[in-house]
Amino acid sequence: MAARGHVQDPNDRRLRPIYDYLDNGNNKMAIQQADKLLKKHKDLHCAKVLKAIGLQRTGKQDEAFSLAQEVATLEPTDDNSLQALTILYREMHHPELVTKLYEAAVKKVPLSEEYHSHLFMAYARVGEYKKMQQAGMALYKIVPKNPYYFWSVMSLVMQAISAQDEKLAQTMFLPLAERMVEKMVKEEKIEAEAEVQLYFMILERLGKCVEALDVVRGPLGEKLTSELRSRENKCMMMYQRLQLWPECNALSYKLLLKNPDDWQFYLSYFDSLFHLMDKSWSQPEEGEHCVEGPVQTTVAEAVKFVVDRMEEQDKKESRPLRGPYLACLELIHRLRQRGCPDEKELGDPLELMVQFFGKFGDKPCCITDLKIYLHLLPPEQRSQFKKRLGELVPLGEAGEDGFGFPGDTKALQRHLCVCQLSRALGLQHALDTEGKLRLITELKAHYHHGLQFGKNSSTPISLSLALTTTMWANMLWQCLSVLEEGLSFSPSNAQFKLLLLLLFCRLGAFQPVVDLYSSLDAKHVQHDTIGYLLTRYAGSLGQFAAASQSCNFSLRFFHSNQKDTSEYIIQAYKYGAFEKIPEFIAFRTRLNQSLHFAQVRTERMLLDLYTEADVTLSLEESVKAMGVCPEEDDIPWDNMRDNRDLTVLVSWDPKDRELTEEHRRLSLEEESVWLKVRSLTLRLLASLALLGHAPSPRNSDKTNENGISAKSSTLQTLLSQLDQTLETAVQITEKQTQVHTLIYLTKGCYCPYGSLLFPHADLCPSLPSSLSPLRPEMLSRCKGEVLEMKDGRLTTRPSLLETLVFFVETVCVVLWVASYSASVLRPLKSSLQKKKKKKKDSSSAMPVVLCGFQEWTGSLQGVVTQALDHVKGQEASLTALKLAALTLEEGYSQTQEECGFTRAAMDKVQSSYLGSLQELGDLLRKRADSLKSLKI
Repeated sequence: MAARGHVQDPNDRRLRPIYDYLDNGNNKMAIQQADKLLKKHKDLHCAKVLKAIGLQRTGKQDEAFSLAQEVATLEPTDDNSLQALTILYREMHHPELVTKLYEAAVKKVPLSEEYHSHLFMAYARVGEYKKMQQAGMALYKIVPKNPYYFWSVMSLVMQAISAQDEKLAQTMFLPLAERMVEKMVKEEKIEAEAEVQLYFMILERLGKCVEALDVVRGPLGEKLTSELRSRENKCMMMYQRLQLWPECNALSYKLLLKNPDDWQFYLSYFDSLFHLMDKSWSQPEEGEHCVEGPVQTTVAEAVKFVVDRMEEQDKKESRPLRGPYLACLELIHRLRQRGCPDEKELGDPLELMVQFFGKFGDKPCCITDLKIYLHLLPPEQRSQFKKRLGELVPLGEAGEDGFGFPGDTKALQRHLCVCQLSRALGLQHALDTEGKLRLITELKAHYHHGLQFGKNSSTPISLSLALTTTMWANMLWQCLSVLEEGLSFSPSNAQFKLLLLLLFCRLGAFQPVVDLYSSLDAKHVQHDTIGYLLTRYAGSLGQFAAASQSCNFSLRFFHSNQKDTSEYIIQAYKYGAFEKIPEFIAFRTRLNQSLHFAQVRTERMLLDLYTEADVTLSLEESVKAMGVCPEEDDIPWDNMRDNRDLTVLVSWDPKDRELTEEHRRLSLEEESVWLKVRSLTLRLLASLALLGHAPSPRNSDKTNENGISAKSSTLQTLLSQLDQTLETAVQITEKQTQVHTLIYLTKGCYCPYGSLLFPHADLCPSLPSSLSPLRPEMLSRCKGEVLEMKDGRLTTRPSLLETLVFFVETVCVVLWVASYSASVLRPLKSSLQKKKKKKKDSSSAMPVVLCGFQEWTGSLQGVVTQALDHVKGQEASLTALKLAALTLEEGYSQTQEECGFTRAAMDKVQSSYLGSLQELGDLLRKRADSLKSLKI
């Protein structure tokens, strides 16, 4: 911000110290310097705005906004003030105010190219596409440059994309954009590649594929040079849309002759070939087959073409290309699908795969290349295939343990590939327990041997294999030990961290997870795609402070998304990357509709309420600060986007064990139901907080005037929705799904929201005696040892910790209900006492409702006290637990060093449990103190 354009301007010299202070983060000094300057120069508007920026950055938003508006009403036209106000409004998340600034500036200085340009970009930030179109044309009239004209054209395209009515887009916006570009084409004013790209985009969206193809093939297509084979790719796209299979086939054939390793053209070649065969297409008798060259229409021609490409590679002295060999397997796969006997002419798939492994087995891509074609091998050939591959792996002589090891990195990679393929074929799953344990030992030995080739090399893959195999043997502590050991050698290995993160969460130990996730150094959109690994377990494991921090990791990214995406769009306009603008808009929409965004936002607000409401602020003040409106559900349920990367953990499992679309659908259903429960919880609490003071019976006729009746109706509606959602959760758990939280809902461990009806029961005398929202049996579900040592072995029960967290949440909710109930009953008791004094009747009994409420709060106090005692007992048990005396499972031996890693993992789990219990105990004590002060 300190780099200004007009250094010779005396005002710039005066303002420079303020800019420097702001750039260096010294906001207080910037404010002081601005005040000094304003005493001497009261009309220096920029100084006021810079002071407002300093105030904004020191948390004085209202004062900053007021000062900025003072300057904005004067409609300044100096560049310093306008740019400073733009920065301020962007920081205050009010980009719409920037448009008003430059609208006023353009009126005062109508011929300024700079102000018109800034006005266009201001409209772009807020998505005012129609005004962008007008601003672009106004700018073009002042300064007739092509980029400004095409800004206006692109704004028309964006109006079409964002239009609710598709018919309007196809009949008005896009045709108008097409005519505008055609005018420039006829006048021969097309200058840049971006302008051709935009023309192609418009024709494509209009469905005018023939015209688009003519543009690419014609003189304008010569400008498409920024990407390799841009013209060919666009031609191929249009051929496929127009189903011009001869041209598609000929172009693919021609391009594969030039580059036999381009996989996309093999696919288009095979697709077009079989389409032509299905349509019985015949070659014309005279002339060329098509504009792109000769067309191949038979399987024999395709087989010969692929075999010729393979032979070419076999003759090469340099390293061969993978494409032709994989194309051979792909053609076999397609011919087999069609039941065509010609596949035999290409050879035996087993021999072809062995040949491929011989050429490329020392490359990490070998496993991913071959895995998708393993189904070509019949089950009886799988063991033979593994044996044949093993013969191509040069291992040294077997030692005392019976294992031979590779002598270099290439041999190491080949051995790893064989292990991965063995797992993908299901051979490792078929082993008995003894065989699996031996495999674990062998893979660990290979891992330790491979460390000599580099601690950060590909060797950790073998450790991952050992780990997944260990999981089959149900030896969780050994899994943690192997991972901790691997991470000590390869501290940058993301797979180790992700697996550790997952295992600790399954054990209910959230404390080590935060540091693991931080060390992953997730960037940008990864907070949306893998953030669920952290935040999904955050709130339910009792680490409230860490959970809040975890939610903030993700929320920072989502909150900056709107501003950042606007800047990407502006840069795309500046540099003519028009085809990227719809992608940026779609990206922003995808993030705004993200399931993960809705989850972390809801969980963060609930966490703040449970830990802070009625502690630092009242419940009502907390809800108002969050801006939660009970009547409005701002989660886009119908357009929810599941952006989670469920394949972030590398897997070489066979096809029948891979993640399926059904798994994804069930997972999304479970997460959506859980989010619905949490969202309704938040809105119910907001509804309770905003009920206000209940009316006294004598003023019941004014109920509708003060809004209490409407708010009560909202509460009833939300309760009904929650009941329906919980019924859905029960149905999901009956399907024996995996999501733990829903299972606890059906066990009655979640808050009994019927207690929220208490304030609206018209003070029914019988209700308090029948209503007991916190029963001792609820607490009994939380009892048991979360970490227990039996016969020298350590067992964990993380479900108890999770249930206890839900119980504490229930305590918070019930106490807020009790607090509101007390505010309802206090006026009643006061009124009755006044009546007693007037009648001088001291013998009249206290109404049952008041006695019932006192009994109710007394029972609450008893249950909370029991819960506190239980938490203290758990803390004492955990503190007294001596992990040094533990033994590990039989059948699996560990070295002393490995035992050290195992105990380190156990210590982390123990420490995390203690931390969770301490935070739960602290929160219960705060709520117990609130309950003691609850009197009517």
